[in-house]
Order: sequence, then C-alpha cells, then structure tokens
Amino acid sequence: MSNASQNLQRVLITGGASGIGAAIAERCRAEGYEPVVIDRVGDGIRADLSDAADTERALREALAGGPITRLVNNVGVVVPADAESQTLAEFDLAISLNLRCAFQCMQALLPGMKEAGFGRIVNMSSRAALGKELRTAYSATKAGLIGMTRVWALELGRHGITANAIGPGPIRTELFDRANPPDAPRTRAIIESVPVKRVGTPDDVAHTATYLLDERSGFVTGQVIYVCGGMTVGVAGV
Repeated sequence: MSNASQNLQRVLITGGASGIGAAIAERCRAEGYEPVVIDRVGDGIRADLSDAADTERALREALAGGPITRLVNNVGVVVPADAESQTLAEFDLAISLNLRCAFQCMQALLPGMKEAGFGRIVNMSSRAALGKELRTAYSATKAGLIGMTRVWALELGRHGITANAIGPGPIRTELFDRANPPDAPRTRAIIESVPVKRVGTPDDVAHTATYLLDERSGFVTGQVIYVCGGMTVGVAGV
C-alpha cells in the first residue's frame, strides 16, 4: 500500500484509550483503519487535551507521519452541577475539552483533508444536548458541538469532507457502572426508560462511528445520529 493510501486510512481519535473511544479504536482496526489515539493515558500519544498548547504538540506528533483524513472528536468531560452551583472553572474546563479541542483538531487536520479531496469528521455529542438536569456546562458544550458540525458540513462539503455528530444515550462504560450499580433502583429505572429496554454499549456507538467514517457515507453530512435506544423519540425534532 502506498504512503498516500495509508494516510487515507488513518483515524485520529481523541480520548481513545478507554470507554467509547477505545471501542471506536478497536472497531476501526477491525475495519482496516489505523487508529491514532491521543489521550492522557494509554499506549497512544499522551497529552492533556484540556490544554491548548499540549493539544497542539500532540497534533504535531500525530501528523508527523503524514496527513490524517478521518477524525473522531470523542474526548469529553462531565461536570455535574445544578445551574446555581456550576462554577466558572467547571464551565471553562467543559468548553476547553468538549469544544475547543474538537475545533483545534479539525483545523489541524483540515489542510490534509482538503488536499486529499476527502475527509470524515465525527463529533461525539450527547443526548444531553437536548437538555438534562445538572448538566449546564456539559449540555451547552455538547449542543455547541452539534452547531459546529452543521457549519462544518456546509463549509467543507465542496471539498469531499463530511461532518456528523453522534448523540449517545446511556452507555454502559466503567464510569456508568460505577455511578449506576446493576441492581440499584436508579439503574433499573434508567433501563425501563429506554424503549429497547437495555443500556447501550460502547460497541453500539463504535458501529455508528465507523459507518460515518466510511468512504461510502459521503452523502450523509451535517446530521446527528442519536444512539440512545429510542430515548430521544418525542424529544428531538423530526
């Protein structure tokens, strides 16, 4: 395979060392892509993605091997608090990690995508973008990701670049299990609220991500796909 072909198959995944990000990286490998992971832990490129300068350094390292034409902006942070108690520090952290990092990664990879006449951008939003208690900073940034996705779709489509977002509902990760023990009444209530009567898995999200990363998905752009077991039915607009 030529260097150009190899570059076309590389996928940058932020926060890809665990949870949903790790599932996406594993699925990408199975699909024949080469995941390039940036995270604060793990075996990939290590960086504090809440820091713009460290993000820039990590992106330079990622692009040292050539252009990357697929991007999954997965990294994020949840800072639960009611509207009255949410601090400016928490709000700034959410903006930096959930929004600024995605914008910075897009700008870094964009020249290579435009040169190739091909690109796939997948932004990890959330069902919380539609509104959720105790999520002022989180919901604002996840809704902001949807807004950026729509703008990028309009601006970049002429270059063969698509931009889409995924809005996961409750997904069974290690973090979810710690906060929601399997036999707890709250956990049972969550499951009962899901039309398909189960919590999602990281693989459910990874399946959607790899569909949007596929070369054959070029007529799908500017969309939000809610991977939520039907929980957004009646909430999200048609």
